[in-house]
Amino acid sequence: MQTEFIYNRIIVWNKSIKIFLNRVVGPAVFIWLTYSIYLQIIRQPDLKQSLHYIGEALYGEQSWKFWMVMSLMVVNWLLEAGKWQVLMSSLQPISVWNAFKATLAGVAFAVNTPNRIGEYGGRMLYVEKGKRLQSVPLTIAGSVSQLIVTMVMGVAGLLILENPLVMAEEYVSDFWMGALQVMVVIITVASIVFYFRPGWLLKCLKKIKLPEKILTHLRVLEDLNVRILLRVLGLSFARYLVFVYQYVLILQLMHVDTLTGVAFWLITVLYLILAVIPTVALLELGVRGKAGILLFQAFSSNTVGIYTASTGIWLVNLIVPALAGSMLVAGLKIFNTKQ
Repeated sequence: MQTEFIYNRIIVWNKSIKIFLNRVVGPAVFIWLTYSIYLQIIRQPDLKQSLHYIGEALYGEQSWKFWMVMSLMVVNWLLEAGKWQVLMSSLQPISVWNAFKATLAGVAFAVNTPNRIGEYGGRMLYVEKGKRLQSVPLTIAGSVSQLIVTMVMGVAGLLILENPLVMAEEYVSDFWMGALQVMVVIITVASIVFYFRPGWLLKCLKKIKLPEKILTHLRVLEDLNVRILLRVLGLSFARYLVFVYQYVLILQLMHVDTLTGVAFWLITVLYLILAVIPTVALLELGVRGKAGILLFQAFSSNTVGIYTASTGIWLVNLIVPALAGSMLVAGLKIFNTKQ
């Protein structure tokens, strides 16, 4: 009885912590980041000119770049759907269209959860009953493939640009900079190892006494051969190039004057930072904007343009698909046995 009492107290305590983090800490950090960005924006020279660039983005001579970004949004999520279709082939054959709908539903669930973990639940709605829990590790495998590409390209960006994060040294101490670099190396190596050797992961989980019921669902990863994993990794790389190019186009549209090559590698570092910092969607906007300003301010004084580009990518690649996914979920019979 005492053990049960303690267990229940722990559950209540954990729930209280999560509520506190979601309702107090998250919004507080977002407000702080937003205020910090606001201070930098109002101090920017030629503020009116920068605001003018935003106004002409939809109708000026360069407006084709905006519509290209919107078109690439569809390509982006089609590639992600293709990844999931390939991964699901060993569990349940699924059409590209259903994989696309499942992907958007996942985005709809992801926006309100830390590091978008709600994505797994959204995709499960399009999986046959009885196979839904097994689809989760397959979805995670797809996320890991994207993480590998993000980490490797981010590390390459750090090396090519000779560590652009040094420009932020007034905000980040040498200790935390070093800790970030160590974390990046550990995450990259661990992701590659467990991605291509899921059996090793299962052995590690078995040693820590993970319940057999959970291990049973995870064994679906052993059906993924190297050919499938390489295909998924290739699609992840293609998707990565798409959303980096989207970012480059928006920066150009906002007149953030940076060489295309430099902008490309700065963006890889930005995505690396976002990958290792756990956030929810609202907080991510603040982190994305602040990190973007810190990285690009050494190459451009157009703070408004930098922040607008960060916000635009966030809206195009996350919020718009999430709204589309929400409409799909609203019309879905979640408990239909045919799903």
